[in-house]
Amino acid sequence: YGSKWVMAAHCSLRIMNCCACVLCSQTLLSEKLTQMMDWASKRAVIRMNGEKFRRLVRAPPRNYSVVIMFTALQPQRQCAVCRQADDEYQILANSWRYSSAFTNRVFFALVDFDEGSDVFQMLNMNSAPTFIHFPPKGKPKRADTYELQVRGFAAEQLARWVADRTDVHIRVIRPPNYAGPLMLGFLLAFIGCLAYLRRNNLEFIYNKNVWAFSALCFVLIMTSGQMWNHIRGPPYAHKNPSTGQVSYIHGSSQAQFVAETHIVLLFNAAVTLGMVLLHEAATSDMEIGKRKIMCMAGVGLVVLFFSWLLSIFRAKYHGYPYR
Repeated sequence: YGSKWVMAAHCSLRIMNCCACVLCSQTLLSEKLTQMMDWASKRAVIRMNGEKFRRLVRAPPRNYSVVIMFTALQPQRQCAVCRQADDEYQILANSWRYSSAFTNRVFFALVDFDEGSDVFQMLNMNSAPTFIHFPPKGKPKRADTYELQVRGFAAEQLARWVADRTDVHIRVIRPPNYAGPLMLGFLLAFIGCLAYLRRNNLEFIYNKNVWAFSALCFVLIMTSGQMWNHIRGPPYAHKNPSTGQVSYIHGSSQAQFVAETHIVLLFNAAVTLGMVLLHEAATSDMEIGKRKIMCMAGVGLVVLFFSWLLSIFRAKYHGYPYR
């Protein structure tokens, strides 16, 4: 009988310990949620250092997701992409914080390198900006790291990624931007003033060269990838924080930088100018000497800039056989 009483006492102690652990875990989780909600009520993006990250993100218990932007915003870091991505990240976080669907399921946080370098070392990160989703249970998987170079850092793209990882759908609400309507208004006013000043001579409207140049500019802008930039919102360029090297051409065929589209636009424009010079050299009535110069300049532009276009193509589409 003595051994039975001892076993019963041990079982009772274990049950009491389990209940105490559960109660302690629930209390700790409640404290974490209260702390996170209090910070989120003051600022949509919670700034974290190493201590906060370990206590509120890494340490259990946790029943909420945390999306963290690892960045380097201090001026001495000279990370222009970090500041651009931070603007979009703030828009996303504020859209969630001030929406009617806001809950404690997802929180948005930020770890700056100069405030939490130990976190960067803990996660073996050597580049910024980086977005990582920390799920309520388990460690982050590969899909929990946002593909910034492929998808860009536009708030809408980040919202789709957050919805994929957390099943929380965020409607992005941007502050009003009057730059576009103002520029359109100034352009229409300029055209109106020009038409009024030349109301007695509107032959320029029927000038084929004017319309050809306008159409050519539109084609060059569209074929260089400007629409892709508008939809995806990629960074202008990428600077490696470790080496300081700046990349203007993306190494993948699935993505591009804004600077890359400008380079491609310039090269296409140069090739087009070369073709125009060749055409004028063959059909104009100028002196033979000037026509030869135009022909040589046209051939030089086409050969040089088209070869550079092929070089960019080879760099992005590995295995392309032609030079």
